[in-house]
Amino acid sequence: MIQIENTPNPNALKFQSEKQLSEVETQEFQKKDLNQIKNEFVKNILNFEGVELVLISKNFMSVKKDEKTSWDTLKPSIISSINDHFEKNKEPIILKNNVVLNEKDNDEDETIQKIKDVLETKVRPAVAKDGGDIQFISFDKGIVNVKLKGSCSGCPSSTMTLKQGVQNLLCHYVKEVKSVEAS
Repeated sequence: MIQIENTPNPNALKFQSEKQLSEVETQEFQKKDLNQIKNEFVKNILNFEGVELVLISKNFMSVKKDEKTSWDTLKPSIISSINDHFEKNKEPIILKNNVVLNEKDNDEDETIQKIKDVLETKVRPAVAKDGGDIQFISFDKGIVNVKLKGSCSGCPSSTMTLKQGVQNLLCHYVKEVKSVEAS
């Protein structure tokens, strides 16, 4: 059964599944990259009129649409696609052997390890509740660069989330952090 949850972004919805959707960390797919995407399920969703982005996590999928398209027309198609996938397949949509994962860098300094740990344990679960994800990009001279993904990308609340949520947490737990910027 698929449950739909609103997100703070009015152009994104979170589709929660009781079945596992992905065997790997959160993956984001954008319509502009359609030619490079090999996953047929993802391509199908991105081909729906108005869909701009799909983010697939372990047990949810966020879909972001353009301003003009109505959720009334998209929701049934997305739910049908998810249900159809699981009627024909017992496996998740994203399989481990079909994804190249980023290897952990053992040469990272202690500050970056702390930043990543806070993002993973404190921030990622919170943004996942809203159908999004956060990715560490870099740390330089006290500034952490992150990328907001899924329903968080382009969300009207994302600046506030970044400054009042992510920045406050990182500054509290990692004294070397002075500010957080979105890439």
